Amino acid sequence: MAEQLYQAAIVGLARAANGKGRLESPDGSATVDNPLCGDRITIDVRMDGERVAALGHQVRGCLLCEAAASVIGAHATGATRAELAAASDAAKAMLKGAGPAAARWPELDAFTPVRAHRSRHSCVLLPFEALTKALAAAE
Repeated sequence: MAEQLYQAAIVGLARAANGKGRLESPDGSATVDNPLCGDRITIDVRMDGERVAALGHQVRGCLLCEAAASVIGAHATGATRAELAAASDAAKAMLKGAGPAAARWPELDAFTPVRAHRSRHSCVLLPFEALTKALAAAE
């Protein structure tokens, strides 16, 4: 299972660590945990109206969680709340087998092998949950 899940694309995304690090004085911040596997992520956002001006994250978790946070970090700055919600929905749909997520963010398709491992879906979606809560806290 690990060989299939932790392929080169996932490892590369995690190593890129886009957005890694906490923000000083964020407008919104959220920490979420996955009690089943021990993953924990904090996402901070600074807003400029409806757009994200800056995003930072701190992950203590598996490679899948780190890679998903990095994808968010690569795309969130400059995106609107609606665009980020659509990307989150695309990631959830892709994991459920409803097609590729590339229409939103091409890197999300690297998570296609996770579809077959429902217990690992939460590892990929935890950063999106934290992002949603951080955006809500910034309102």
